[in-house]
Amino acid sequence: MKSEFSRLRFAFKYAWEGVLFLFRNEPNARIHLALTIVAVALALWLGFSTVEWVILTVVIGVVFAAEAMNTAIEALTDLVSPDYHPRAKAAKDVAAAAVSITAVMAVIVALFLYLPRLMALLR
Repeated sequence: MKSEFSRLRFAFKYAWEGVLFLFRNEPNARIHLALTIVAVALALWLGFSTVEWVILTVVIGVVFAAEAMNTAIEALTDLVSPDYHPRAKAAKDVAAAAVSITAVMAVIVALFLYLPRLMALLR
């Protein structure tokens, strides 16, 4: 029987493989990553507070989690339904909608976080 540490190590190994798969195979995940780098750099430059960093981190995490779940649902749907099926399409469309919803919400949160500081700099 594997030790608890060994199981945990393998869990992180497989999770890391999932992260690598996501960024190697999903162009939208790479777009989210590029936008994350810009958002973090701008937050550093603007001197975000601890609370602002927590909000930013949670929003970024939610978008990446949605993107990962979308990728997983698409892969599984393609496996179990290689031919067109309306329910397979619905599953993929709804998973993609979840990513879109989180991305739109991230933009709204970003407006609340960044806009006041940027407007203050322009004055």
